[in-house]
Amino acid sequence: MKKEKIIIGSRGSKLALIYAENVKNKIIKNSELKEDELEIKAIVTTGDQVQNKRLSEMGGKGLFSKNIEKELIDENIDIAVHALKDMPVVETKGLLTNFFLKRNDPSEILISRDNYKLKDLKSKSIIGTSSFRREFQIKKIRNDVFCKLIRGNVDTRLKKLKDGLYDAIILSSAGIKSLKLEKEITQVFLTQEIIPSAGQGVISMQCRSDDKEIINLLKKVNDLNTFKCAIAERDVLKILEGDCETAIGVHAELKDNRITLEAELFSLDGSQRFYEKRIKDMKHFDKIGIEIGNILKEKSKGSYKK
Repeated sequence: MKKEKIIIGSRGSKLALIYAENVKNKIIKNSELKEDELEIKAIVTTGDQVQNKRLSEMGGKGLFSKNIEKELIDENIDIAVHALKDMPVVETKGLLTNFFLKRNDPSEILISRDNYKLKDLKSKSIIGTSSFRREFQIKKIRNDVFCKLIRGNVDTRLKKLKDGLYDAIILSSAGIKSLKLEKEITQVFLTQEIIPSAGQGVISMQCRSDDKEIINLLKKVNDLNTFKCAIAERDVLKILEGDCETAIGVHAELKDNRITLEAELFSLDGSQRFYEKRIKDMKHFDKIGIEIGNILKEKSKGSYKK
């Protein structure tokens, strides 16, 4: 039976609502649904409420998705929209996270107060990040700077930077571009310079696993290339059984019918780095991540876990 109105659930931040609007527009473009047949519902998450601690101190990545998933399970919404990099790799029972919009730019960017690039920052400069991965990657390039926890939405982080609490901050390019704040960018890092987190730049659409109507709808907007890269990247995380304290960068690219996947994993204290890169025929997109995950697991000997 056709639903009277399809409710799309999302975090309530400005950026998350832009992503939800993108999903809504994509569905309208690829279906017979009209504007008034879809509605966006903003949902408050624990991750948005507590902004002075690392996610790992509060329970991990699920803090950005649990409340939204509960709304989905309780049938208060029909589609959940998430930034894939914020999603735990273990699927919640009864839900399906298998549909993705075409990937946005996955790269990392630096915004500094004095417009200095990373190599030009003064010694002992303070760089804001909430990610152990980014911290260790930055230290690999500049071991004479300090990294300090920063949380909050993009606007909040930019204000803290301009208020002088930090000399620079590291953010994802996708968020900055979606908010049309490109003018703030000081430096863009190639994915080979700073390998992004698995799923960075990917917007995922989640639904109930038994909701055939919505599944058929989401299949129409699913970007297959992004799907293949997302599966490959998240397979690495699944094998490593990491959490949000696990400092790992993973990035997949498709070109000429081949998939390239590279990953770097850091030990818990950041002193050791384990790197692996593989290129395979695109048809092996669902195997390459498992292979790299197992190699990194063997190389690291568990040094990345408590």
